[in-house]
This record gives sequence, structure tokens and C-alpha cells, in this order.
Amino acid sequence: MSVLKRSGALLRVRELTTPTQTIALSCGRVRPFSVLNRPQPNYPGHVPLSIVERGALAVGSAVGALLNPRRADLVATCGEATATPYFIYRLRDAMLSDQTGRQILRDRPRITSESLRLPYLRSLPENSVGRTYAAWLDREGVSPDTRDSVQYIDDEECAYVMQRYRECHDFYHAVTGLPVFAEGELALKAFEFLNTVIPMTGLSLFAAVRLKPAERERLFSLYLPWAVRSGLGSKEVINVYWEKILEKDVGELRAELGIEQPPDMRDIRRMIRQQKKREKEKLAQHA
Repeated sequence: MSVLKRSGALLRVRELTTPTQTIALSCGRVRPFSVLNRPQPNYPGHVPLSIVERGALAVGSAVGALLNPRRADLVATCGEATATPYFIYRLRDAMLSDQTGRQILRDRPRITSESLRLPYLRSLPENSVGRTYAAWLDREGVSPDTRDSVQYIDDEECAYVMQRYRECHDFYHAVTGLPVFAEGELALKAFEFLNTVIPMTGLSLFAAVRLKPAERERLFSLYLPWAVRSGLGSKEVINVYWEKILEKDVGELRAELGIEQPPDMRDIRRMIRQQKKREKEKLAQHA
């Protein structure tokens, strides 16, 4: 079940005191933090931030992403800046408390076009997870190689957890069938927020103000109720080892995870366009 339905704390497989202590341990010793005295990176590409810098980055990236939701770099930065000090540790602990999650953390697989050969995925049975994923990538014109690398999360293991979440996002799209345009992204972000509790996914819903009235009405009347049911009722999707279930039937996987397939958003939009076209044709005939 989702973390929001748990009454107690998650099982901790590793001792964890506080994020500050964890960062201090990973750095070896505590040092005064300033622009001129910045700690050494904890992993390649890591950018240590002070509390003030992190707060400014969170606010700036959140505002920028709201003004321009297509800026994936701003969305990624907002996700990292707002995930600490608590939320990314909670997600890491959720993986540590699950057998498959622990295996993912041990193996640390990456999802790229090199690790997942698309020609092979396209050759799988039609209803398989791998074929569904490849077909979704082809239909939406998306590549698994476009995900930004994590920079602003201090703990090296938690940085991988965020990277894993980021790279699995397209699998969530494929399994639910939700497209990449704004209405579909917001529906999926609502599901992810209730399933992972990453703040950025919840903050993304403010972008609903940019939707057209009809799109906003569909989002709140149709897809948000779906997100609540599936997000709260499903298993934590961060613990799915996608690389090992590519040949599995996607309907069977949805049933195991407790994810209800939402109405096809593209079909709904297509039917609305066709209806509007017919209405225009009738008006033209009467005129």
C-alpha cells in the first residue's frame, strides 16, 4: 500500500539518525559551509549546497517550471531541491524495506537506450511490459536518454534513488497509457505524489492553472480521482525492477501493483475534436 496509508514508520534496514548527521558522516567531518569553503563532492557531478542556496534554488526552479513546464531541467532541479532533507530519505527507506528495492539498490541499474535495447523491446509480445514501453516511446517521440543527472542531493545513495525515480518515469507513463502533453503529465504527477510523496510531483499540480477550461475540468473530474485511487491503493512503484519484467504481461503487472488503467486520454481528446468538427460542419450547412 502507499506510504500515506501506513500508520507506522517504515522498517529501517539501516540506521539513520538525521539527514545532517548522514551528510556529515559521508563527508568524513563537518566543515563550515560557505561559498569560499565548499565541501568536496560526494559523487561525480555532485554540487553541495548550503541551506540558503537550496532554498533559493527550490523557489527559483519552482517558479520557472510553473511559467514554463516544458523546462525539464527546472522540473528536475525543483525535484532535487525540495526532496531533502526528509522525502528522499523516506523513499530510500521504502526501497530498503522491500526485497526487490534492496536488490535495485545493490545492482544500481540505469535505464538508457544502451541498457534497454529498443529493437529487442519492439520484438516482444504485444501486451508485454517491454513492448508497451517501446511503443509508448515511439508514439510520444521520447527517448530514455534525456533524463538529467542528479546534482543537488548530498547523500550518494539517495542521489541514485532520485535518478532511478527519474529514469522510471516513462515506465509509469507506459503502464498507465498517459501521454506527455500537459494534461497527461499532471495526471501522472498526481499519481506519483500519492505513491512516492516527492514534493515536486505535488507542486507540479499548480500548473493546472495553465490548462484550457475543458482540460482542467477533465483533470479534476476524471483523472485526479483515478490518481487518488491508484496512488493510494497501489504498491510503491519505486520498487519495481523493470529490467527483469520486460516480458511480463502489462495487464498482469497492473493488477499486481494495484494500478487501475485510466481512460485513454488521447481517445477522449480525439472524440471531442471529431464532435466539434461535426458541429462546425452542421453549422456551415445551416448557414
